[in-house]
Amino acid sequence: MEKIGHATEQPEWVTNGKVTWFDVQNPTREKLKLLEARYSFHELNIDDCLSKIQIAKVDSYENQVFAILHFPTIDREQSISKPTQLAIFAGPEYLITVQREVLKPLSEMFQMCKDNAVQRDSLVGNSPGYLLHSIIETLVEHLLHILAKLEGNLDDIEELVFDEKTAVPKEISMLTWEITALRRIIYPLKRTVFEISKEIQRFSEEDLSPYFDDLNDHFDMAIEVVDESKETIDIFKDTDFMLSSEKSNKILAILTILFTLSIPASVIATLYGMNVNLPGGFITGQPTFLGPYTTFILLTIASLVPAAIMTYWFKRQQWLRY
Repeated sequence: MEKIGHATEQPEWVTNGKVTWFDVQNPTREKLKLLEARYSFHELNIDDCLSKIQIAKVDSYENQVFAILHFPTIDREQSISKPTQLAIFAGPEYLITVQREVLKPLSEMFQMCKDNAVQRDSLVGNSPGYLLHSIIETLVEHLLHILAKLEGNLDDIEELVFDEKTAVPKEISMLTWEITALRRIIYPLKRTVFEISKEIQRFSEEDLSPYFDDLNDHFDMAIEVVDESKETIDIFKDTDFMLSSEKSNKILAILTILFTLSIPASVIATLYGMNVNLPGGFITGQPTFLGPYTTFILLTIASLVPAAIMTYWFKRQQWLRY
């Protein structure tokens, strides 16, 4: 194939038969302009490729299909990051992928096609439609791996939810966010891929419907997993809230009972701490029939007897269950 620009600017490509696959990473307007001169892109589609935020969509032209897809990625902290945008141009004999941020499975697939002729023939096939199916299938398989990891995290957090010594609201919130992010990716992705499958067929003599039907089954599986995960995390959220509330109620009940039992002693201490004449005080004279500490003993009894009576009453009312 002839060069389409300077060596430092031209995107990488791989060719199998009549099909050429260009992969553009870290796109710039200059790189896309080189391909536009060859394949006549619409200016708005180039802007979409360079934009950081675009909704998933499919634009159909006479000899070209343009699509924007979003796929999840895993960051260094092993959590699901924001959706990564993939732009696709497809024509009768070419397919161009534009990675706004690098999708590792797609880059590995492209390198595999460059290095291995057998893999190139298997993945690229004889039409851009089959190649597009191979690309989406690879990325959807990666999506299913992410969902498997999510299910593993749900299993791990299930044990922690019922552990009274461990607080997991942060973990639950993070998983809730990840599940929500996946739902926002998967539902539009399924719809967009269905639209692409209808448009890309005109560039292939082979019937591609069985391949895209298989992809649809994968999407149904992914949707089932993410919906079940949402229901599960909602249950965990409610359970954690109820258990936390119960634990707080136990603590408050115990503190309330202890405070109530201390009321008689507090009342007596308040009275004898006032500058007034009271029986057993210094002015009236302290009783000594129980020894030099008679007053202290009498005040202690006066404090403990009401507390004992209240304890007996609380047990009768079944308030002391904690």
